[in-house]
Amino acid sequence: MFSLSLRDGARLGGLEVGHAEEFADHLGRAREHIHPWVGPGFVTVDVDGARATLKRYAERQAGDGARLYGIWREGLLVGGAMFTAFDAAAGSSEIGCWLEPSAEGRGLVTQACGALLDWAFTSRGLHRAEWHCRADNVRSSAVAKRLGMTLEGVRREAWPYQGVRYDKQLWAVLAPEWRALDR
Repeated sequence: MFSLSLRDGARLGGLEVGHAEEFADHLGRAREHIHPWVGPGFVTVDVDGARATLKRYAERQAGDGARLYGIWREGLLVGGAMFTAFDAAAGSSEIGCWLEPSAEGRGLVTQACGALLDWAFTSRGLHRAEWHCRADNVRSSAVAKRLGMTLEGVRREAWPYQGVRYDKQLWAVLAPEWRALDR
């Protein structure tokens, strides 16, 4: 398994089926914090659910689709970054992330997502990467901005959560824009 060093003693690596117990423990710490911001199918409640999520992503990755990576800090899984969609033939992807509160404010998500975008644009030749988030998720919007993405629009009331509909932002960066960024 690859491992990429991140700042603050953290690392980015593949999050695989064999990590199911660790992933379930992590989600136990992160669940309430991330639940409003991520898809309901991602926030599982037990080891079987964690295993199913990890297996679903492993199958997608095997088909050259969506991918899931973990962020470990001091040996503890604290979050991750992912391609929720990855279509090499179309040259496009959607990237996302999550983090438990103990790891926030360290720039780990920005660095991890930047590494994934660099790989997608440089190694895989993708042309476009999107970032979708609730319009009231200030932290997520800030990451998209730091990654050099442009806010392309807002889908009104497109994010249902606990009986309320929230606006959803669509951010994107194109390969030429990514290459031109001063990182």
